[in-house]
Amino acid sequence: MGLLSNRVERSEIKPGDHIYTYRAVFTYSHHGIFVGGSKVVHFRPERNLNSGTGSSSNSDLYDSRFSLPSSCSTFPDCGFTQPNSGVVLSCLDCFLGKGSLYCFEYGVTPSVFLSKVRGGTCTTATSDPPEMVIHRAMYLLQNGFGIYDVFRNNCEDFTLYCKTGLLITDKQGVGGSGQASSVIGAPLAAILSSPLKLLMPNPVGVATVTAGMYCMSRYATDIGVRTDVIKVAVEDLAVNLGLPGPDEEVADNGASNQLIAL
Repeated sequence: MGLLSNRVERSEIKPGDHIYTYRAVFTYSHHGIFVGGSKVVHFRPERNLNSGTGSSSNSDLYDSRFSLPSSCSTFPDCGFTQPNSGVVLSCLDCFLGKGSLYCFEYGVTPSVFLSKVRGGTCTTATSDPPEMVIHRAMYLLQNGFGIYDVFRNNCEDFTLYCKTGLLITDKQGVGGSGQASSVIGAPLAAILSSPLKLLMPNPVGVATVTAGMYCMSRYATDIGVRTDVIKVAVEDLAVNLGLPGPDEEVADNGASNQLIAL
């Protein structure tokens, strides 16, 4: 992986890796956890798991053009999901569609983070061991990850939690998603820098200030530097997300682990 691209080959990814692919001509990226056996666990709007009908909402911004196939010739369990849950198990081919494969970076330095052209490619936070990452992903496949929200609880937030166990406690602010903060950060940077235009002698100065504000606003929302995050065990996540407790839901973690096997 380099400065400009995190693109990798399939042979390079390992179980527990946070992978993603771009859609709609690089307009947005879709994220998931590679759990081995050519399978990926990912999170998406619940309404797009069926026929694709329904009213439009802010949850459509990143994932509306990605729909699971009605059948997969490679894996019979491709598209597995529990009722009323947006967490899905897909084969790698269906997850990628026609897109290329990219691997999200963890534990990067602030300078590397700020040098990235766009959000949603890396974080300063460190990853937990692969076995813990896979455990979280498979547990959430059976128990859900709450209601999808493009700015506060999207596919990137899901994978960031699986990798780190960190949860945003500020329910009113933006989540940990780098691409969501980029969408918010760009207009915010323009607004914050507009009073400075009077002090800038030329367009280059205006562009420099705007770019700087954009990068810093994106960095400030990274889960590796935020102060409004807590480490939450996946078994306790339902309480923090306002989901039904263990006594109110049906979970079969043994079956979920079998889904990884070929």
